Amino acid sequence: MKKPEILSPAGDMEKLQAAVLYGADAVYLAGTFFGMRTASANFSDEEMRKAVVYAHENNVKVYVTCNTLMRNHDIARLPAYLEFLDDCKVDGIIVADLGCMRLAQKYAPKAEIHMSTQTSVLNVEAAKAWYELGANRICLARETSLPEICEIMEKKPKELAIEAFVHGAMCMAYSGRCMISDYLAGRSANRGNCAQPCRWSYVLMEEKRPGEYFPVVEDGRSTHIFNSKDMCMIEYIPELMQAGIDSFKIEGRVKSSYYCAAVTNAYRLAIDEYVRSPETWQRDGFWTVEADKVSHRQYCTGFYFGEKFIQRPETSNYIRTWDVVATVVECDDEGNAIIEQKNKFVRGVEYELMQPKAQPQKVTFEKMVTLDGKEIESAGQAKIRVRVKLPGKTPVGAFLRREGSRFNEP
Repeated sequence: MKKPEILSPAGDMEKLQAAVLYGADAVYLAGTFFGMRTASANFSDEEMRKAVVYAHENNVKVYVTCNTLMRNHDIARLPAYLEFLDDCKVDGIIVADLGCMRLAQKYAPKAEIHMSTQTSVLNVEAAKAWYELGANRICLARETSLPEICEIMEKKPKELAIEAFVHGAMCMAYSGRCMISDYLAGRSANRGNCAQPCRWSYVLMEEKRPGEYFPVVEDGRSTHIFNSKDMCMIEYIPELMQAGIDSFKIEGRVKSSYYCAAVTNAYRLAIDEYVRSPETWQRDGFWTVEADKVSHRQYCTGFYFGEKFIQRPETSNYIRTWDVVATVVECDDEGNAIIEQKNKFVRGVEYELMQPKAQPQKVTFEKMVTLDGKEIESAGQAKIRVRVKLPGKTPVGAFLRREGSRFNEP
């Protein structure tokens, strides 16, 4: 059975390291120009070189986004940047602009050409056309249904790889081609600077009654009329793999390193288990619960099964049921560890240890000692480092978390 690539988001070096540690086969990221997520930290030239070296040392590929909709002044800067990416030995360049594609072929000949979801490929003829122009991979539009994907996989050129989003935020506009942010906030979504006005709450105003606002409600609730649910396809790994999709893409370059680690880990475990034992694989396995332990909006399956896409008009709040309390910064073979505080944690309370490619474990700290030898009952000081005992050898970058169901604003 062909095992799909897990393609994880890397908004900065910390998130890249989390993705690599927790099982990504490839990461996608951006430099300081031409990326669709200006809200993430992204990578300077020096950081880009280090990122590629680190990823390749761990057998992980790096794809760099150049997928904004470009103007003349952008095109003028592209050759030097593309030559730089080629010199960095990035594995692929993600493009949405035909001119950018042609320049990438000329100035970054060693990198693959990946067509962004921004190109809105929904059919096999479009996929063939991009392939004939030199594309190595197509990231399908999120609006593509599973039967349509199966047909594309059956009829596409054999050498053309197909990538599809399987997890993360959805856009109310077609494959992200939205003008609302630019119109309302002067921030172009198509140039990576979306203000996310689809998440805002809206009211009605009649033109002859300026200043009089009428609430738009459904079932007595406020209405976020453009707000979409998040996608989660982890329960449908068998269907996605049987369709033959080459790469499962996770959205979230602006999300936390914990999000990147937890979601990557969940899909890694789910895919590996299905490959190992498809007969006993369960949709409600612990990997499904793991996907719920990150901050997210209510989940849906997007357009995969052909149903009308369901918005979430009542709220744009995130569901957040778990908090990270600490990360592991050092640990020996016996489990003697140093952890760094992210949120307050206390002695004698049960926490959960999330490690790469493993089910979570329950842990309780019977003793907590600061680095200067002081025994403490609680760790409330930001980034304080504490010595604790863990169940055994634990990798640097493992997370300790606690449960506490609540709703948070983005």
